[in-house]
Amino acid sequence: MGWDLGELVAKHDVPGAQVAVLADGGIRDEAAGVLSLRTRVEATTDSVFKIGSITKVWTATLVRQLVDDGVLDLDRPVRDYLPGFRLRDPDATESLTARHLLTHTGGVDGNHFTDTGRNDDAIGKFVATLAEADHLLPPGTVFSYSNSGYVVLGRLVEVLRDKPFHDVLRERLVTPLGLRTAATDPYEAILHRAAVGHTRTGGEVVPVQAWAVSYYSAPSGSHLAISARDLLEFVRLHLTDPALAALREPQVDSVPDFGGGVIGWGLGWMLYQDGVVGHTGVAKGQKAFLRVVPSAGVAVAVLTNSAEGEPLAYDVFGAALGDLAGVETAPLPVPPSNPTGIDADRMCGTYRSTLYGITLTSENGRAFLTYRPRNAIAESFLGGSEDRVEVVRHGADSVITAEPKSHGHQVLSLIGSDEQGRARFLHNGAAAYRIA
Repeated sequence: MGWDLGELVAKHDVPGAQVAVLADGGIRDEAAGVLSLRTRVEATTDSVFKIGSITKVWTATLVRQLVDDGVLDLDRPVRDYLPGFRLRDPDATESLTARHLLTHTGGVDGNHFTDTGRNDDAIGKFVATLAEADHLLPPGTVFSYSNSGYVVLGRLVEVLRDKPFHDVLRERLVTPLGLRTAATDPYEAILHRAAVGHTRTGGEVVPVQAWAVSYYSAPSGSHLAISARDLLEFVRLHLTDPALAALREPQVDSVPDFGGGVIGWGLGWMLYQDGVVGHTGVAKGQKAFLRVVPSAGVAVAVLTNSAEGEPLAYDVFGAALGDLAGVETAPLPVPPSNPTGIDADRMCGTYRSTLYGITLTSENGRAFLTYRPRNAIAESFLGGSEDRVEVVRHGADSVITAEPKSHGHQVLSLIGSDEQGRARFLHNGAAAYRIA
């Protein structure tokens, strides 16, 4: 395929990976490495990897089917379809639509974590808890990535189909497409050769001690596991069904730079340069990557069981998309060799999200982000009470971490302006708002 996957697995210290390429109507796939460093079970092309937030494209597809069946209008308030639906902000309750949720412009708290059990009522119970969650952004005003918003979409699917989400997913997509490796929950995943996630701890790559997370988050990406080949069979549906082309139409024309090359958003799909669409998924030490060039009928899926799988995926995209579709893949972000100073008057300040208070300061010509957890969940993520990270100027309105962590360099944008010309939001995909 123009690369040696075994060599890439070794080069990037990734335990295992799958790659599938759709071109000229056919799919070629390969696998390399192992599914777990503990069991040393070989990764094969019929193994299943978790695809994380790529699941959001599947959820968007189920929502589009509701539209095609005439039972959902994307621009009617969600409350018209979900009896008793309520957000903390009454105005948001009245105005929130499925289109807002599909495009991450609904303002629904993306870091609302509440375990509502493993039963079929978990999604409905979670949506009910949003009545007490912070709702900081009016619908339709600011792009801010929200897993919780996609859980609400999953609840719409359940209510309008009168079935649990995972049953609808199987009946409406998995079975009709003949996907033999798709597992919609952990109980199905154990019937397959399932990959285990890995992360780097103290310089050593080790298996993650968990596989599944709370069932409520299934519509946003917590459970779906599949092979790269079957993932591209799903993509083939999108390239051949004219109704699904609407999901790729730009809805958000400008997305703040957060380092992934995303320049816009469709209905579920991330939009990249040169007409490329796709999505990225992260789930318990696994990372999955999907890029599609609809005009060329080309798609590439890269599934890894490593939190550090991104450089491997970009090597594959650079070769495959260039050769098959004449499309250049933008490189992963790195700090400029000679960065200029940050605009302290505009950028510095403290910004708040549900999880953190984040302070950007300028000290003797250097800039630092200090993260302070606002709850026990955030403290567990940080592994302490504070994290201080040096950043440098990346673009006119963005900064980048000076040193990479396990996930590479992080880009954050400073967007909007208040009355004093200061940035209103610190944006890493999700928006944190400036406080006094």
